[in-house]
Amino acid sequence: MPVPSPLLPFLTDPPRRVRFSVRPRSPEVLEDVEELLAGVAEADLTPPPGMPKAGYSANAHHGSGFRSRLRARVIHLRSGRASLAIVQCDLLGGSAVVQHLVAQAIADETDVALAGLFIGATHTHAGPGQYLGTDFYNRFASNKSGFDPAYTQFLVDQIAGAVIAACASRRPARLAVGTVDVWGLTRNRSLAAHVRNPEIEDPSTPPQRKFHAINPGLHLLRVDSVTDGAAINGSGSADAAGPATTPLGAMVVFSVHGTGVPMTADEYNADIWAYLVGELRHRIGERTGVTPVVGAIEGTHADVAPAIRPGTAGHLEAARLGRAIGAHAADLHHRLGAELTGSVELAAGLREVDLETSPTIGAVTLPRRPAVGAALVAGAHENVTPVVHRIPPFAPGRPKAWGRATEQGPKWIIGSRWLQPLMLRLTEFPRILPVQVLRIGTTALVGLPFELTVETGCRIEAAVAGAIAATGAPGPAIDRVIVSSVANEYSGYATTPEEYELQHYEGAHTLYGPATQPFLTAHAAALAADAVARGTVQDVVAERRFDLKARRHLPGAVPGDRTERQVPGPARFVDPTRSTDGYWELEWLDVAPGNLHWHEPLVQVESSDGDGWSLATHDGRLLDDRGWDLQVTHLGGGADGHRYAARWWDPTFQGGRSYRFVLLANAGRPEVTSEAFR
Repeated sequence: MPVPSPLLPFLTDPPRRVRFSVRPRSPEVLEDVEELLAGVAEADLTPPPGMPKAGYSANAHHGSGFRSRLRARVIHLRSGRASLAIVQCDLLGGSAVVQHLVAQAIADETDVALAGLFIGATHTHAGPGQYLGTDFYNRFASNKSGFDPAYTQFLVDQIAGAVIAACASRRPARLAVGTVDVWGLTRNRSLAAHVRNPEIEDPSTPPQRKFHAINPGLHLLRVDSVTDGAAINGSGSADAAGPATTPLGAMVVFSVHGTGVPMTADEYNADIWAYLVGELRHRIGERTGVTPVVGAIEGTHADVAPAIRPGTAGHLEAARLGRAIGAHAADLHHRLGAELTGSVELAAGLREVDLETSPTIGAVTLPRRPAVGAALVAGAHENVTPVVHRIPPFAPGRPKAWGRATEQGPKWIIGSRWLQPLMLRLTEFPRILPVQVLRIGTTALVGLPFELTVETGCRIEAAVAGAIAATGAPGPAIDRVIVSSVANEYSGYATTPEEYELQHYEGAHTLYGPATQPFLTAHAAALAADAVARGTVQDVVAERRFDLKARRHLPGAVPGDRTERQVPGPARFVDPTRSTDGYWELEWLDVAPGNLHWHEPLVQVESSDGDGWSLATHDGRLLDDRGWDLQVTHLGGGADGHRYAARWWDPTFQGGRSYRFVLLANAGRPEVTSEAFR
C-alpha cells in the first residue's frame, strides 16, 4: 500500500507551523540488467496566478499568469543493478521535501530508490517559491513568506506521476554524453572576486585560462530508444556497431543564471531555459521528425550571468541567448548519434550531511552558526536593490577590515553577530546538506544544493575525478565530471575562500563562511569514490523531520463561481517596443483563477485559408500555450467575473490566411473561439 503523503492534512487550511517526517526506505537489491533500458516523461508544474515568485526576494512579484510554462522532465535509466530518475525542473532549485515525498510516492511502483532520484533545476527566477525545506528560503527567496503545503503537494504529485510514467515506459536504449564549449553568450558578473583565485594565473594551465571567467562547457546527455528496422530520418545509429535508434530524451547541463527576464516581470516563465530547451527540441524534430522529451539543469553558474545587451533585459534578449545556446546543444546532439552505446554502467550515491552531528570532514570545519552578509541585501550585479547597493557596508567589495576575527571572516553580518541570532533562529537555516553523485557510463554527475561559482565547480570537478581514479575500481574509467548546482534543495551560495574575501553578493550569500567550498569538495570526492566502488550508496538521515512556518498561497477553487466564459470584443494588435515584440491580444471573462487548471492547455491560435480551421504554426512550431509564443495573464476580478488576456507574441501571418484565438475546454469550461482577424 502506498504511504499517504504527510502533507494531506494541511492542504486547505494549514496551521501556523506544519510538522511532519519521512522515513526513507532502504534501497533494494535489484535484478541485474545486462543492457541499458530507458524511459522518459514530462509533467506541467505551472500553478494558477497568485503565487509568490522566488529568486528576487522582496523585489519579486506574484505570478499573474505564464509566458512560458514551467515543466518537469524525467529521464529514467536502468542498467546493471542500478535505477536512476533524473528530474529536470523549471524551478529555483530542488527541495528536500519534494525529493523525499516523491521517493515515498514512487516506492511501490518503481525500482528507483531515494539515492537514485536526482531533482535538479534550471534556477529560473520566475517560478513560484514556498516549496523548499527551510524556513529561511521559504521566507526570503520570495516576495512573501511561508511554506505552502498545497503547491508542494501539487509538485510532488506531478513529478511522481512523471517518474512512474517514465519507469513504466522503459525500453531498450542507447545513450551518449558529450560536451561543447559555448562562448559569447554569458559573462562573469563578479569578475573582481573571480580573479582573486590563484588558478587563473597558474602557469601550468593553458594561457587562455586567465580569461576563463565563465564555465563554457555545455554538457548533453542523449538517450535514444532502440527501434526495429532503420533509424528514423537518420536520427541515430544504424550500422554494424549497433541497432537503429530514435531520439527519446535529452538533458542539457549549462552554467547561466535564469535572469534574462527582469525582476519587474510578473508572469511565470522559464526564462532563458524555455528558449534553450525549445530550440533544442525543435531542431531535433526538424532533423529527425521525432520530438523527444528535452530538459535542462544548472551547471556552476553562481557568478555567471546571461550576456544581455545593456537596457534590453526581457524576453527578446532571453530568446536571443537561449536559442543560440540551444543551437549549440542541437549540433552536439546530432554529433553524439555516432557515439551511442547500450553498455552503460550506472551507480547512485546520496549522502545527507547533518551539520548538527557532522560539521567536520578531514581538516575542514564549518561554523556552528550560518550568517547572512550585508552585501546580500544589495542584490546581484544585474538586479541590484535600488539605492541600497551603493551604501557601505551593503555595497559589494567592502569586506570588514577591523574587529575580532570570526569563522565568517570579513563578512559584515546583518544586525551584527550578536543580534542576527535573535532575529533568525538556527533551525530556520539549511542544516542538512544533500550531496549526490550519479554514475552514467564514463560520466559522473555531482549534485549539490548550493549555487556554485565557476572556480568552486572547477575545484569540485578536479577533486571528484582524482578520488574516483584513486579507487582503482574495475571497468571503464570516468572521463567526465559534471557538477550541478541547486540539486535536491536550495542552500544559498558557495564561493572559493579567495572569492569570499572580497564580499560580493556571492560571498555574502555563502552562509557557512569561507570553508564552504573545501567542505563541499571533500564530501563530493568521498561520496563519488564510494559510489563508484560500491554501486549504490544511500547514507541519509533515518527519519527526516520538517518543521516549517506555513501559509497557503496557491489559489483554491471558488465554490459557486458560474461566470459564463465569454469574449466581449475582437482581438487587437499592440505595437512592438525596443525591448518587447508586438502582439495580438484577446481579452475574455471567465471564472476565478483557482477554478481553472493552469497545468493543462488553455489557449491556441488557429488559421484558415477559407476551407476549415487548423492549429496555426510559426517557423514550424505549433501556436499553442505549450511553447513560447502565447502568454496567458489574469487581469483581475470584478462584478462581471475575472478578466484574462491571451497574447500572441511576434505574430507572423501567412498571406491570405485568417486567424483566431481558441479558448480550449478546461476544468469543465467550454471551448470558445474569437472573431477572425488577419
